[in-house]
Amino acid sequence: MNKEQPKLLNLANMLTLSRVAAIPVLVLLLIFENKTASILAALIFLAAVLTDLLDGFLARRHKLVTNFGRFLDPLADKLLNSAALIMLIPLDRVAAWMVFLIIGRDLAITGLRAIATTEGMVIDASLLGKRKTLTQNIAICLLLGHYPIWFLDLHIYGTFFIWVALLITYWSGAAYFIKFYKVVGANPGGGNLTSQD
Repeated sequence: MNKEQPKLLNLANMLTLSRVAAIPVLVLLLIFENKTASILAALIFLAAVLTDLLDGFLARRHKLVTNFGRFLDPLADKLLNSAALIMLIPLDRVAAWMVFLIIGRDLAITGLRAIATTEGMVIDASLLGKRKTLTQNIAICLLLGHYPIWFLDLHIYGTFFIWVALLITYWSGAAYFIKFYKVVGANPGGGNLTSQD
């Protein structure tokens, strides 16, 4: 008897799609730059990040994992983060070179993951990769908010976290490349590779 497959547009995948839908709203808010728009953009980004935690939990708990979801989830994350980072450049909240390095590294790892798939490798998320994602999300959320709130200067904290995120981003990327070449060299027919992404 065939096991019933989860629906393509299940709740987990719809939450993932909501992150993609948040991107144009985020962009519009940052075009009309002011304190209210910035705080709203930060709150929308935070809500979108929380859907990432929720959709993964729902997919595993209720067996809603699909190939569409596996493809869309990391893509939605990268699109959301990239859009937010790019929009922060003309607002002078983050240096363009930092955005280029972060997005460029993500594109390089995405390409390497495609190669890993052709080599028959299983790629799982690592603790270092989760730390990279966490620090990037904290940095972007704070830089989107930008303005001081009570005793917190969001821009100063955001700048600190974007430097930490950049360091972890390249540390994890370098570790992933090294591990990839070691695994491919030792076992060209396939194997397990822990993703640092």
